[in-house]
Order: sequence, then structure tokens, then C-alpha cells
Amino acid sequence: MEVLALIPARGGSLRVPNKNILPLNGKPLITYTISAARAAHQVTRTLVSTDSKEIAAVARSAGAQVPFLRPSGIAQSASTEMEFLIHALDWLKTQEGYVPDLLVILYPTSPFRTAASIDAAVDRMKASPEADSLRSVRLCSEHPYKMWVMQEGLLKPLMGHADRNAHTWSYQCLPQVYIQNASIYITRPRTILEKGNPVGDIILPFVMSEEESLDVNTALDFETAVFLMGKR
Repeated sequence: MEVLALIPARGGSLRVPNKNILPLNGKPLITYTISAARAAHQVTRTLVSTDSKEIAAVARSAGAQVPFLRPSGIAQSASTEMEFLIHALDWLKTQEGYVPDLLVILYPTSPFRTAASIDAAVDRMKASPEADSLRSVRLCSEHPYKMWVMQEGLLKPLMGHADRNAHTWSYQCLPQVYIQNASIYITRPRTILEKGNPVGDIILPFVMSEEESLDVNTALDFETAVFLMGKR
């Protein structure tokens, strides 16, 4: 089975400039994801989709393939996953005749994701041919029953409940809720092409720890990553 690890890394990060290649413990951030993908036994190919020549050079030096540069029109802050996924699949099929069986999307902002977790997620997807996709999640630390919206200057509960005291319950009394992380996301080309989205209808969960789920998107996230990497 052909399992393509696709690492999307556009160059125009807004909140943390150049975050994908920002040094973390002496190594560019993206190299942690490339190393994990290349160490995963289930991954047969590791490819980076980027619009940046600088990121491409760093990715190649870390052992990833960068056979094309992503067009700038689909590498904007508002660009969608579907755009770069379809571009990569079209390019690979047209230029190489290559169509992967599974597409493992690994965002470079999760430096603590391990090769073992990638392998376990791919194993789960392989064992479930009926599944359209798999998404990694973690337990939500901020429960939706404790969230509010503002309407005309007043607080209203985000989630309604028959018991008006639900927002005061301890977390142990609330239903477990999971939030997606940016660590491991597996889909099939057929899901993308036939269902018009990378998620589909049958979605497998893959629960991960808080550390592996760390997603570096802000300066504070990066400081947290530096601290955790230092402890390692």
C-alpha cells in the first residue's frame, strides 16, 4: 500500500513569521515532522507542499521530497486544505502517474508527534477500509458547556442543556468532548475526489496526549515547545 506523508508548509505565516523553519532547539521546526514521517515504517514517501523556496531547501536537506512548488494563489492565509490536496494529487498523477492509497497529512507545527503514533494511526486506517478518514484528537480542556457567547451585551450559554446548572458542573460530571489537533490527519484520494472534501462521512478517532497534540501557532506556543524540548 502506498502511504504518502504530505507536509503542508506555506511561507506566509502571520502570527509567527517563518514559523515553519524557525529554530527549535537548534533545528528548523519542520524538520521534526519530516524526521517523524521518515522514521514511520508505514510511510512509503514523504513530500512537502510549499510555495517557499527557502522552506523547500530546508525540507530537502532534512530528507523530504519537494518535487514542485505550490502556486502562490493556493498558499494564502485563507487558502483551504482542499486546494493544496487536489493540487498535490493532480501534480503527482499527471507528472509521475503516482496515486497513493492513503494520504497522511502532517502539519509541521506539531513537533512532538512521534513515528510510533503515525504508524498506529495508519494501521488503524488500513484495518478499516470502510473509513473515509481518520483525525487525531485530544480531550478538550475547555468544555463547551462552560462556554458563552455575547448577545446584545449579555452572556448566553453556547450549549443549551435541560439543567440550567450544567455550566457549574465539575468536569467529571460532563460528557467527554474531544477537539481536533493538527497532528495526524489521514484521508483517501477517493474521499477527496468523490465526496468533495477530505473528511467524508465515516471518520475514525485517534486520541493523542496533550504533548503530542501541541500545535505551534503563536509565540506562546513556541515558548512552550522550547520549554518541553528542553526538558527532553
